[in-house]
Amino acid sequence: MLKIFFPLAVTMIIAGTMLTGCNSSCNKVENAENNLQAANDNVTDAKQDLYKAQKDSLTEYQKFKKESEEKIIAFDKSIAELKVKIAKEKKEDKAKYERKLAELEQQNREMKKNLEEFKEEGKEKWYSFKTKFNHDLDNLGIALKGFFDK
Repeated sequence: MLKIFFPLAVTMIIAGTMLTGCNSSCNKVENAENNLQAANDNVTDAKQDLYKAQKDSLTEYQKFKKESEEKIIAFDKSIAELKVKIAKEKKEDKAKYERKLAELEQQNREMKKNLEEFKEEGKEKWYSFKTKFNHDLDNLGIALKGFFDK
């Protein structure tokens, strides 16, 4: 009797599992269509987010570039004013000031060149460039303001 019930029970369990575990092909197609639509919506949202991020990044870069160019132009004016002041200095101090001013003028040209040559290659490089550039720009401004300080 056990020999009859055991195979019958195993067969019933397997049949029950197959009937409850299998979805109809109609349900599978419907689920696949829903998944496809959700994926398409996600792609559309991602594209919109990317476009907005690129636009914001470009706007931020253009704003930064314009502000930096204005500072560099102001430094050019400061350098010209310092040249006039140096011309009025004593002969022994004049050479020292002219060398110091030539170095600052070279730094200003390099800053302008770096700003013009920068190509945005990613957010990390952009922030790294921006941080270093602002630091260097601030140091140049401080050096120009305290030019005659000893």
